[in-house]
Amino acid sequence: MSQLQAIRSCTSATLCFHGAKREPYLRHDKLYCSKKLCSLQELGAKSSELCGHAIVHHIGNHIQASNNKAIQAVLASEKEAEISDAAKGRALRGKLNKVVLAYSGGLDTSVIVPWLRENYGCDVVCFTADVGQGAKEMEGLEEKAKASGACQLVFMKESTCWGPQWPVLLLQRPWLMLLKKLELMPVSHGCTGKGNDQVRFELTFFALNPELNVVAPWREWEIRGREDAVEYAKKHNVPVPVTKKSIYSRDRNLWHLSHEGDILEDPANEPKKDMYMMTVDPEDAPDQPEYVEIGIVSGLPVSVNGKDLSPASLLSKLNEIGGKHGIGRVDMVENRLVGMKSRGVYETPGGTIIFAAARELESLTLDRETMQVKDSLALKYAELVYAGRWFDPLRESMDAFMEKITATTTGSVTLKLYKGSVSVAGLKSPYSLYRQDISSFESGQIYDQADAAGFIRLYGLPMRVRAMLEKGL
Repeated sequence: MSQLQAIRSCTSATLCFHGAKREPYLRHDKLYCSKKLCSLQELGAKSSELCGHAIVHHIGNHIQASNNKAIQAVLASEKEAEISDAAKGRALRGKLNKVVLAYSGGLDTSVIVPWLRENYGCDVVCFTADVGQGAKEMEGLEEKAKASGACQLVFMKESTCWGPQWPVLLLQRPWLMLLKKLELMPVSHGCTGKGNDQVRFELTFFALNPELNVVAPWREWEIRGREDAVEYAKKHNVPVPVTKKSIYSRDRNLWHLSHEGDILEDPANEPKKDMYMMTVDPEDAPDQPEYVEIGIVSGLPVSVNGKDLSPASLLSKLNEIGGKHGIGRVDMVENRLVGMKSRGVYETPGGTIIFAAARELESLTLDRETMQVKDSLALKYAELVYAGRWFDPLRESMDAFMEKITATTTGSVTLKLYKGSVSVAGLKSPYSLYRQDISSFESGQIYDQADAAGFIRLYGLPMRVRAMLEKGL
């Protein structure tokens, strides 16, 4: 569970799955990657494939597709216009036939649709995946895409995005599974030129399909901020969920909800109470604490209060419980990869509870040296994930280490939730290294307290020698 520590260091992180096994995903009637993209195993379940069907929403039509027909619908009878040698290696500006846009329906991606049509003369295919952002955020996406000028919306539903194993952080949405099928079709994203996400998206492009061309409007257009984007949306009759009075930049998935921009750009400003959406104000939380028991097997959470749950259901449940008690609010100034500092406020109730549970159980099942090495690697792991280097061999090697040492981290943790705080109330594990018959202040036969005298003399010998030298002894 050390990978979970990366939660606190990653902004706008989106989810996928990680597993150690690397068999190819090739099964009938499912959406999978080709052999060239087998590195996407790191996004998949340990020994299972991504399940479910893709859905294609054509404007005015709805198609349930299988056998990669969803992707083929995007590609059917469409080829990218030829690009001159002078245009290669830089942001494209000219005539393209079709561009696939990572689409959320928010302000940035909504205005990108008409901008791409105007500046590249292309059809825009919007791609959206259910990564736990909630039904409200996905409501009416097809209509929004149509109103913005998209030719179609490809939607990957929850059963396709979420596998049966525990989700670990990744920095791109599952639409990257389309990269191989897209061949050289240009792709576009709404990441700002000042942020980390642009690096994360494009490093993944390099790793999975280095020949893809990327259109990054925030690095090209004349729009200089979110107020300009709102004006552009009004001019083009694009429906957007923000106004100049409510202009926070938000990103939501199953792990968290982030808030940036508006008054948060000044670190001296306290976040407004009505900004939060997943968690109640700790002052308004229940006056009585709630106890929750997390079951963990080999370092992975599997149950809540004795009920086995799938990873997505478990995290959703803990988001609900933790949010009710004001758990998981983080207000931080971070160092962006591009060099500047930025301020963001995050709500991650479920992640905070899981992190606390895993950490506490490891205190029972891991020895001191192992925990120290693990903690040092966790920091490096977080740095790699934050910087978008998910496909770095070092990250894969650390995963193997973490999987090995947490094999015995099995048991249950009871946590007390009260007005924004999480504290441990009880720990149990069949692999516990804690021995009451050794640790008790009462007499025991395994540990003889008299033995400590010799240990202290030997352990402190270097200090005694130095002191003797200083005193001339």
